[in-house]
Amino acid sequence: MTVQLIKVPGINGLGKTNGCEKAGNFIIENLKKIYSNEQGKEIDVNQLDLEEIHLDNFDLEKTNKLIYENAFDSYDKDRVIFLGGDHSISYSLTRAFLDYCQNDGEEPCLIVFDAHPDLMPASEFPTHEEWLRKLIEDGFSPENVLLVGIRNSDKEEIRFIKEKKIRIISMNQLLLNLEDSCDTIMEFSNGRELYLSLDIDVVDPAFAPSTGYLESGGLTSREMIYLIQRINKMKNLRAVDIVEINSETDKKKENITIKLGAKILSELL
Repeated sequence: MTVQLIKVPGINGLGKTNGCEKAGNFIIENLKKIYSNEQGKEIDVNQLDLEEIHLDNFDLEKTNKLIYENAFDSYDKDRVIFLGGDHSISYSLTRAFLDYCQNDGEEPCLIVFDAHPDLMPASEFPTHEEWLRKLIEDGFSPENVLLVGIRNSDKEEIRFIKEKKIRIISMNQLLLNLEDSCDTIMEFSNGRELYLSLDIDVVDPAFAPSTGYLESGGLTSREMIYLIQRINKMKNLRAVDIVEINSETDKKKENITIKLGAKILSELL
């Protein structure tokens, strides 16, 4: 299987996500310290197909265009993994995925691991709080979206979820039976091309403290790794993004969030 890694240092978080743009470099550096993943596969960073999209975060129009074009061209690989950046990059990444799948006669689906639904009313160039709403308004079917681990939603987001009938797997559902929840995720994406978007704040702040909006009551790092290992076995998993890791604030916390990001990445290779 051909896997391509692409660093996407984009941020549009109204100043709240500054530092996330550097996370990709730190994740790769920490990946060098992981000699093999838990499946026994050797990790050699020097052998990875690694690229970076060079962005100007002060020019949002150009940034979104560059992300879209580079992502669209990357989807001819077996799998592509994007390292953010904040969650705003996922709009252009998934919009490109939607268009690529439609051009190829395939049906896309999107699974989002996040503490928040990111469904606030969207601007032309959506922030990390709006990207998913903009994507749905631009034509991504809400029936093909699954939100996992949501635990803090604005009333407007709740209204939108109900209106569009977007499916959710809550934290309580996840923890009631993690294995059954994995089965549900796999069944949801069956027969469709899968894009997985992973906001690190789905993990509890005790295990991932360096992110924009800390929400207690999240997954443990072990539970997150188990979920990723299960999802990684899905042959229809075509693309993944890992976002919202703030490498600047993580320096003061022994890089615990960066290390988790690298660990998650290793299990996807």
